[in-house]
Amino acid sequence: MLPVQGDGEVAFYGGSFTLLSERLQIEYLRPAQDFVRRGRAGGIRISTRPDALGDGTLRLLRDAGVTTIEVGCQSFCATVLRACGRGHNPATACDAIGRARRYGFNVGVQLMPGLPGGDAGEGRRSLQCALALQPDFLRIYPAVVLRGTPMEAMWRSGAYRPFALEEAIEICADMLLTCRAASMPIIRLGLQGTPHLEETFLAGPWHPAFGQLVRSRLWRRALTLLGRSGAAKKGIEIHPADLAEAIGHRRENVLWFQERFGDLHLFPGAGISRSEIRCEQERFSLDDLCRRLDSGNLNPSRLAPSTDVGKMAVHLV
Repeated sequence: MLPVQGDGEVAFYGGSFTLLSERLQIEYLRPAQDFVRRGRAGGIRISTRPDALGDGTLRLLRDAGVTTIEVGCQSFCATVLRACGRGHNPATACDAIGRARRYGFNVGVQLMPGLPGGDAGEGRRSLQCALALQPDFLRIYPAVVLRGTPMEAMWRSGAYRPFALEEAIEICADMLLTCRAASMPIIRLGLQGTPHLEETFLAGPWHPAFGQLVRSRLWRRALTLLGRSGAAKKGIEIHPADLAEAIGHRRENVLWFQERFGDLHLFPGAGISRSEIRCEQERFSLDDLCRRLDSGNLNPSRLAPSTDVGKMAVHLV
């Protein structure tokens, strides 16, 4: 139900909207326009394919009040797109995103690492291509195998192996770190669970809390560096809103840390920003610690002196 007054968007998902006939597009968009005019929504969002965004289509969408277009690029690798039978090439996707931006739309890019013909490196390279196009946001969905799709036959024949869950978490954590450095929002990580997805899911890295698993992996990397360097012995302070992801889904980061370094002492600290860590009177950036771990530099750099704050201990054992 739409609110009486709101600034959200009326969204059309579940397929390529612009492959509908113009008549149907207009019929769907007309009531959405009415909601916007009445102040019950702030705009209209649609999702479609890169090869279904010609100038005439973009003019229709603009005139009908559409504000955001999500483009299902999935990959910017020609080999992957051919293997999946996507029907477009990387140049088509680049052109569609640039054209949509010139028409004034907010543009999102959907990426799907782990498709047939792809690997971890392809996922990271496709991300760099997407970032170079300067969209307004990204969605990242690791590929999964669903019953009744062409990928099911490829999977059953052994021609295709989707990422395992652990692989996908690590790859998407790398992608998330890259996007954070570029100030690029990722509005969703992993497919949203629906009854249809749960009924047809066969293989691949689907998890109902996939986004949390990926964000928690960054915290695990930072905690690893602090554990190896000995900086975590006297406890770690973080923003209260970061506690759940630092602890991890079902306390998995806590258990992982205990097996390697001993008890983990996390405290909700006052005067600490999101994604900031304070321990032994020093402040550290979550992202910087993750990059230092990747580079093999086990000496956290001091960012700023800490101030004495009252704290409520959360002793995780």
